[in-house]
Amino acid sequence: MAEHHADHRADVKAEHLSDVPRIALNSGYDIPQLGYGVFKVPPADTERVVTEALELGYRHIDTAAIYGNEEGVGRAIAASGIPRHELFITTKVWNDRQAEVATALEESLTKLQLEFVDLYLIHWPAPANDQFVNAWKQLIALGDTASIRSIGVSNFLVEHLERLEAETGKLPAVNQIELHPAYQQRDIVEWCTDKGVHIEAWGPLGQGKYDLFGTPAVHDAAAAHRKTPAQAVLRWHIQKGNIVFPKSVNRDRLKENLEIFDFTLSDAEMAAIDALDPGDGSGRVSAHPTEVN
Repeated sequence: MAEHHADHRADVKAEHLSDVPRIALNSGYDIPQLGYGVFKVPPADTERVVTEALELGYRHIDTAAIYGNEEGVGRAIAASGIPRHELFITTKVWNDRQAEVATALEESLTKLQLEFVDLYLIHWPAPANDQFVNAWKQLIALGDTASIRSIGVSNFLVEHLERLEAETGKLPAVNQIELHPAYQQRDIVEWCTDKGVHIEAWGPLGQGKYDLFGTPAVHDAAAAHRKTPAQAVLRWHIQKGNIVFPKSVNRDRLKENLEIFDFTLSDAEMAAIDALDPGDGSGRVSAHPTEVN
């Protein structure tokens, strides 16, 4: 019976599957620009919500060892019946494992029930530990094996990226950073763009920690296109070139987040949302990379 159910899931016609653009990475692989993130999804709920996301058409799933839900992601993938080559799976090594990246990766692969991940990230630079360059060298070595397709970093500032480049000569495929209209981290985005490092925006809707949806810029753009404020903001990210993976445990919201490829924000609407960042860093809603070790 379980086998029949898995086959049924594989046959689900995901109407938005072909809508999601793919971005070429410096590793030679490409990544779906829109995915599903499981940050703060309770482990008990993860298998269900990832299953629903896959049924709806998501093929890019972003998790991390520290989230404690890799097993649920793995169970959903295994039961989905979706061919592995159609999926893009990201996980991350936590700060206390930066000296033993290969071991940490093997543990994640076991939990995910996968032979390889499409993208493996250093979760934070953890600068007080001064291990992130060592960890990056280990990722470079692992990138030459069958366990990883692309390697990258998360929450790295320009100073951290410059050290990686200076000491190894190899740049990440992506830098996954907090990025939403009130906190756009333009210095990092500019540096990465110039170097061919793609930006992944975590917390793309501000994690609900400020009234983003009530701002005239977002409200008016949504109303003009008969979309929700969340859809307007996600569309802003897409047009900026950011890779995004909003989180929700609600199936209707998951579906809504995929329905952002049938409209385009005007230059004026984009500029109005751009202007929501005062440029002084006050829009940050989570920890600063120098504070997490």
